[in-house]
Amino acid sequence: MKKILLNYIIFNYLKVILKVTFLFYLFGMILNLFEEIEFFKGIDVSFFIPVTLTAIYVPSIIIDILPFIIFVSSMWFLINMRDKRELLTYKVYGYSNIKIFLVLGIFSFLLGWVILSFFNPLSSTMSKYYEKTKSDYSKDIDHLITFNKNGLWIKEILNTNEQRIIFAKKADKDYLEDVTIFFFNKDFEIKEKIFSETAYIKNNNWSLKNVSVIKFDTELILKKFETFEINSIYTYQKISSLFKNTHTISFIDLITNYRSLLESGYNKEFLNENLNKMLTLPFFLLIMTALACILTMHRLKESKNIKFIVVGIMVCVFVFYFKDLSNALGQTNRIPLSLSVWIPILSIGIFSFIGILQINEK
Repeated sequence: MKKILLNYIIFNYLKVILKVTFLFYLFGMILNLFEEIEFFKGIDVSFFIPVTLTAIYVPSIIIDILPFIIFVSSMWFLINMRDKRELLTYKVYGYSNIKIFLVLGIFSFLLGWVILSFFNPLSSTMSKYYEKTKSDYSKDIDHLITFNKNGLWIKEILNTNEQRIIFAKKADKDYLEDVTIFFFNKDFEIKEKIFSETAYIKNNNWSLKNVSVIKFDTELILKKFETFEINSIYTYQKISSLFKNTHTISFIDLITNYRSLLESGYNKEFLNENLNKMLTLPFFLLIMTALACILTMHRLKESKNIKFIVVGIMVCVFVFYFKDLSNALGQTNRIPLSLSVWIPILSIGIFSFIGILQINEK
């Protein structure tokens, strides 16, 4: 009998999670579709393209908000159980509050690892396709920049109908190393070539060190400078932000290709932060399940559901801003960046543990 009840709990809990996920997916589709339609306004494409891009982009958002989906699903499932007096039935067959929580919590925890191992790589692949398709249609110059195994490449269109291509073997902490800059006229004929050991690019006025300038005129002219300045629309922060789309890097990529991602130009702190955020997902799902149990199982009597809706919204808002505050402290170097990812999990986890012990006494 206990095995039948266990299967019943897991099956119905999963069914509720799928329902809530589907509702969030539809809501995300509606919101993002307006953004895609606005993006493609004035571009001759069929309506199928914005719809397709929206459909493949929303799963990444679903994974981001999965802890809150689990929280809503757990609340919904437990309120239904309580209203149908099923919690009393489970107690008769030896299922205490803490046992019910353990069933739901362990299922949520394992679901987190399934999402990271199977669904996250799939959503990452879809996000890459999304970004590539958007960049093909975009007229924004920000897309004329890329990292590859050789280094950083930047293409700039200057105001004087000239183009500039910048290559650097390495980008790290406001500096580019082994920089080569090519200047081309409107006919794409090379006019000038600059070599530099380093370039300081924290500001738009780049400062180059140990520079050699070759001008291709009627004859080659070589000049050398200890320092040299050029103006660019890019800064190190802007370049880094272009490659901080966490949706395009999967958990499996971070585990198996960490060194390759570093060599291709990704920032080590960014990769570590992203890896830690992914590792917290199963624990976050477990904690959100615990919070839902604490709110709904502290009493067996039926009560107004509007109360749970209000309290649930307040809990979600608190958790969101607590995570945002911790992340801000990490970004400003008040605390280690990796630690800032785990602080909300540890803090809310301790509170949840105390709360679970209290509801077990009910």
